Amino acid sequence: MSEDAAPPTGPDLRAGVPLEDLKEGEPFFGHVEDSPVFLVRKGKDVRAFDAACTHYGAPLEDGLSTEDTIRCPWHHACFSLEDGSVLGAPAFNPLTAWDVQVEEGTVRVGEPLEADPLESRGSPKNEPESVVIVGAGAAGSSAAETLRREGYRGPVSLVDPDPDAPYDRPNLSKDYLAGEAPEEWIPLRSREFFQEHDIQRIASRVEEIRTDTQVVILEGGRTLPYGALLLATGAVPRTLPVPGMDAPHVHTLRSLGDCRAILDGLEEARRAVVIGASFIGMEVAASLRNQEVDVTVVAPEDVPFEAVLGSDLGTFIQSLHEEEGVDFRLGTTVNEIREKAVLLDDDSEVPADLVVVGVGVKPLVPLAEEAGLELDDGVVVDGELRTSDPRIWAAGDVAHFPEARLGRRVRIEHWVVAQRQGRTAARNMLGHQEPFTDVPFFWTKHYGTPVAYLGHSTDWDEARTEGTCAEGGCAVSFLKDGRRQALATVFRDRESLTAEVEMEREKEGQEERG
Repeated sequence: MSEDAAPPTGPDLRAGVPLEDLKEGEPFFGHVEDSPVFLVRKGKDVRAFDAACTHYGAPLEDGLSTEDTIRCPWHHACFSLEDGSVLGAPAFNPLTAWDVQVEEGTVRVGEPLEADPLESRGSPKNEPESVVIVGAGAAGSSAAETLRREGYRGPVSLVDPDPDAPYDRPNLSKDYLAGEAPEEWIPLRSREFFQEHDIQRIASRVEEIRTDTQVVILEGGRTLPYGALLLATGAVPRTLPVPGMDAPHVHTLRSLGDCRAILDGLEEARRAVVIGASFIGMEVAASLRNQEVDVTVVAPEDVPFEAVLGSDLGTFIQSLHEEEGVDFRLGTTVNEIREKAVLLDDDSEVPADLVVVGVGVKPLVPLAEEAGLELDDGVVVDGELRTSDPRIWAAGDVAHFPEARLGRRVRIEHWVVAQRQGRTAARNMLGHQEPFTDVPFFWTKHYGTPVAYLGHSTDWDEARTEGTCAEGGCAVSFLKDGRRQALATVFRDRESLTAEVEMEREKEGQEERG
């Protein structure tokens, strides 16, 4: 599941390097045969770890190391230089450690060391009698693993009606739909993994949460008691109130099942209409073009992504699609979906054998509402992701939380945010009282061109572009009253990582002044 990583560089660490060449706390990159490996020196102690991110295999040599961490250049996963453990999603597995010998001033690396990816690295301050997690997506699966990694020994139930979950949802609209990733790449964990770590994965729908008796009622009447509960129900795709929306050739894309249905439709479809120039919609358009399907994108805006990424970057991404043959019908809406065409509001028709609707999602809150939790564009949580019920937390697309840098509540529909919130919620169930302060991050990819977005800004008043996106990459800063709230980059990975660290330190400075 990797992108095109460069072959290993640097010295042969098995042959050995002088200890004096290693600077205190600074990664030293080399290789052992074909495996990229880096060394870290702490006094007389030297440790060695894999130098490829465990998410998609990005070369960590191109990333950024600060103090006791090293960060992935592609998708901002963060690892500890102390023991290789994961400190920040989207990586799940820690970096593999290698055997190291230091003799007569020479450091030599031996063989990789076997390790359990969920090896307990923490000690709970509080242990609820049992934990139930509703939703096995990014937030829920991350929370379940974190509980075990933090040393929790009680019962953990991960409940979701989707029998395939958890899986790599961001890849559904990218390589998998494009036909470039086999389905065996998509699951995040096997059923055997959950069994091995005593995480009960239940493929069922939750019918009710009874907060008075602290039980979850599953379909069929089965009950699960909880000492702590995480709502990670996510979101569902929005649909269009137009005739034909329920036709069999019309799809939304949220689940692996949805993606399979679209792929099945491609067996006979040669013309597709994508309704909506959202990130999902545009990624679907790129994937369908890779499948040699004629694609038309229909959307009401004049420039794709303009509200989020600004006109410069939005126009650039549109040009990437146009170069690959995508037709755009912008400034238009859909009046009707017919068997072989889509009727627009200007009375024109666009031929379509297959239609994909990507017009956003809405938080899945019925369970929370019936349980009497406070709602406001999702489930309202405090800085520690706790809901209005002290035994219930919420994380991911459903959580309306106080964003650390903006000083106001937001709900963010990003995979990495959901994973990191799942980790924070799990730690807080165990008594750590840890506010969620991670800088939001997401990525999108179009025909081999990645766009990384850091921070969060919905009301920026200036988009300042540095560089030229089509010529070596660019960085777009989104400012409000002169202060940068977010940054989007194309082929400027190190700049994005540096900005992430600056944003984290800005928050730390605010807390100190406060």
